[in-house]
Amino acid sequence: MMTQVGFLPEETSSFVGRRAELARLETALATRRMTTLIGPGGVGKTRLAVRAARAAADRYPDGAWWADLSPLYDDALLLPTVSDAVGLADHTLRMPVEALCEWLSDKRLLLVLDSAEHLRAPCSHLLAELLTTSPGLTVLVTSRQPLGTRGEHAVRIQPLPVDGAPDALQLFEDRLRAGDPRAGLDAPGDRAAAADICRRLEGIPLAIELAAAGIGRHTVAQLATRIGTRFDAPVDAEDLTASRLDLLADDSLWPRRHRTLRTTIGWSHELCTPLERLLWARLTLLRTDFDEETAREVCTGGPLTPHEVDRALQGLVAQSVVQRDGTRYRMLDTLREYGRMWLAELGEERAAADRHARSFLGLARRAHEGWTGPDQITWYHTIADTHLDLCAALDHLLAHDVAGAQEMAGRVGFFWACCGHLSEARGYAQRALEAGPVEGPHRTRLQWVLGVAALLQGDFATAEKYGALCTAIALYDHDDEGMLGATYLSGLTQLMNGEPAAALEAAERVLRMTETAPPDGGPDGRRATATDCATDTTSEPGASESGACEPTVSESGACEPGASESGGDSAPLESAHRLRCRLITVFALTALGRLSESGRAAAALRRACEQGGEYWTRSYADYQLALIALLQGRPEASAAHARAMLAGKHRLRDSFGIALGLDILAAAIAAQGAGAQAARVYGTGHAYWRMVGHPQRGTPELGPVREACELQARAAVGDEAYQRAFERGQADNAEVGLAAALHSDLPL
Repeated sequence: MMTQVGFLPEETSSFVGRRAELARLETALATRRMTTLIGPGGVGKTRLAVRAARAAADRYPDGAWWADLSPLYDDALLLPTVSDAVGLADHTLRMPVEALCEWLSDKRLLLVLDSAEHLRAPCSHLLAELLTTSPGLTVLVTSRQPLGTRGEHAVRIQPLPVDGAPDALQLFEDRLRAGDPRAGLDAPGDRAAAADICRRLEGIPLAIELAAAGIGRHTVAQLATRIGTRFDAPVDAEDLTASRLDLLADDSLWPRRHRTLRTTIGWSHELCTPLERLLWARLTLLRTDFDEETAREVCTGGPLTPHEVDRALQGLVAQSVVQRDGTRYRMLDTLREYGRMWLAELGEERAAADRHARSFLGLARRAHEGWTGPDQITWYHTIADTHLDLCAALDHLLAHDVAGAQEMAGRVGFFWACCGHLSEARGYAQRALEAGPVEGPHRTRLQWVLGVAALLQGDFATAEKYGALCTAIALYDHDDEGMLGATYLSGLTQLMNGEPAAALEAAERVLRMTETAPPDGGPDGRRATATDCATDTTSEPGASESGACEPTVSESGACEPGASESGGDSAPLESAHRLRCRLITVFALTALGRLSESGRAAAALRRACEQGGEYWTRSYADYQLALIALLQGRPEASAAHARAMLAGKHRLRDSFGIALGLDILAAAIAAQGAGAQAARVYGTGHAYWRMVGHPQRGTPELGPVREACELQARAAVGDEAYQRAFERGQADNAEVGLAAALHSDLPL
């Protein structure tokens, strides 16, 4: 069982044998640019690839990266999956393959593609392009068959030896003890019976693990007898008690010579209760790791009540059909494949897909509602981590429920735009709009998502078009929230086009138009707006009366925004659209040089975000406070606000926001005279800008600030020292560079 740690999966169960194969792989990775581990399902290719990649990782300055292709049922998400795996969150309008080739072109890294057999042609084509344009790239693939890529070096993986070597027996015993620490092979005859089981199963690791899981219901001797009887009997195609996989399997995927594994999986299936078998089939719709609540939502129906789903899930875990890691569960692709065959045999494919789509539409609704609230970070990560399931649900809804697809694409679109899935956000929004004539808020939200995605990709003309369209619709519908969202989109477009006065005028007008009169409102019955806060005190880091919050250091040493001093404020929470519209006023005031007003508005906005648990807008308020302090000649305060902004963006995994934050932090450090440290932070920022596919971006007024502070840093240490530090920051692993920027103390 494995969990994702860093760039490679972490091994959480014992690794047995394979010394000769590891030696061959070590040589192959050192001398070949592309190596493919080939062998039947269940032979241990994935575990061997993890072990080999981890052993070789130190040889690659840009790391070893893992992409699991098993959840992909076609090649539509192949490029996004590989791009995610290597840390690319492209924000441009380029073709995705072009962006990926450029990202990898100067890197020395190891890319592992796991379970590529069902995407052989698309993978071969992609790798041919990547290997041609990226001379420092080494690729390791696992597949049941070679991909056929030019220069591919195939290494065939055989089962564990069962005669004269203890490896298979050791694996059986290890998995036996993993299921029950008190279990063992101590009873008379147990070791010989276990060795016989391993021989019968031909040393296939997955078959051995499944057999070991059956010990809870049989003794070792009984298990050996049952397996022996089963494997000695001929397979009768008319006998439905035989392994159903023999009847259902496509020989191109499961050649007859792999009968041992097919029969073992079929035997494990027969050991399951009827409800466990039904759950096994229904779980195969889930592409990513899942929890018990998701299993209940996707699989409940008919005889599988929510309670029975819980019981059956634990039964599948006990039999190693499903793997558990804490509160999360996953199924190996070989076992998922078997379950999908049964799902088709039961005639449940459409019903299961309907339940899956409903479940993830519900998740999208809850995430959208939770955007402004204490669980924003959790929802943000949930949407990112369930990306493949959300895409599968959207594809199903586009074919069978256009209204549901429009709602879902609109609700997840802003999440995707924020975490770097701009192509998917824009593509699904466009497809949903074109799928049918549904009107109302879901369609309007889709148009807004399209505009935001276009804006972040630098397509200002499209962003302007959809901003105007959303504004017109919101006015016609008398929709306050729609008006606030449209003004955010139009205002940000105007800011990027160098029109801050127009952005400010529109934002202030809409904030006044949409104001309500809460019971605890101000003396005029209105809730205070950003511009009303001009009477607030001047923003200073650490000054509680201003609402500005100096970063503090957590127990782990990470820089975290400090606690709000205004937690007792009883003002009603503001919507996400209203907070974002207020952000436009802050940006515009800064661009117009009205720094005192902007600082007060940013501090007030930050307090409002803290009240609602909103990190995304709050981090941009921190960013503005950092820029304002820098422009006012307070670089220490600027650096403190910049680190608070970076801490928030890091929690959100927002690469674009991190790039902006590193630029402003580097400028603040340079303004304090620490030229080498500033250069290193600038270098790390450059790495993040490349990660999102853009040269340095931001509103127009930021460019001169960057240039002036870079000149100041160069003057402080000289061009040669500056360049060395910059290149060090650029060469650092991005996470390492960000950690250094967050934890650096001044002066050097």
